[in-house]
Amino acid sequence: MADDVAVGAGRTGVVLVHGYLCNRAFWQPWQRLFAARGIPCIAVTLEPAWGSMDDCVPDLDAAVRRMAQATGRPPVLIGHSMGGLVIRAWLRSRGAVVGDGVGQAQAAQRLQALVARVITLATPHRGTWIANFSHSVNGRQMRLGSDWLRDLAADEPQALAARMTCWYSNCDNLVMPALAATYPGADNRLIADQAHVQLVFDPQLMQHCAAWVERVQACAAMSCPSAENSGSARSCGYSGAKSASVMSNSCCRSSITK
Repeated sequence: MADDVAVGAGRTGVVLVHGYLCNRAFWQPWQRLFAARGIPCIAVTLEPAWGSMDDCVPDLDAAVRRMAQATGRPPVLIGHSMGGLVIRAWLRSRGAVVGDGVGQAQAAQRLQALVARVITLATPHRGTWIANFSHSVNGRQMRLGSDWLRDLAADEPQALAARMTCWYSNCDNLVMPALAATYPGADNRLIADQAHVQLVFDPQLMQHCAAWVERVQACAAMSCPSAENSGSARSCGYSGAKSASVMSNSCCRSSITK
């Protein structure tokens, strides 16, 4: 499905970032959803398939720049699995980091200029046990506690957590343990009883994410401080799943009604 940026002027767009060994075609149901709601959307293909995640950053950078040029606004980035890590690596490459004379406040300003929101779906932010069996460069980078993951986290500003929503599942068959798909301090949300790929195409999760993009757009149009500063979904009226950090398995099941 072709990218859709024609409706982009003055709107908040979305860049979709696939996971390990996938490509942009993975996102076709999402592209159709966004097209139906008039949301500008680009799906990127990351290369090289087996290389370092840092080597995938130029592909994402080109897509983000294209979307920002078309809309005049920083986009929402949605990444599945490894795609969420590539998003974080891209933010690092664009200077949204602390250190070398850059403090938390300056890094937060850079982050705000780059991205409206980061939404990750089953992303192994802390690594995954199953990556121990991978011999590819990016597979090794996704091992629990890998040097690459530690270095990435060490550079990130505190403000990133406030702009991030992380969906994870208690039944993820690739990210192990399940909480490895959460990010410290972020809006971590549990979608119960969904496998690693299955959760991406949960109809209500997709609708929740589309509604969040529309609320970002509405807040941006009104220069809403909550959209620019807090990063909280609830600040713009989002009423989806409860934060995973405060709910039990029983209420997790009611967070997205099946």
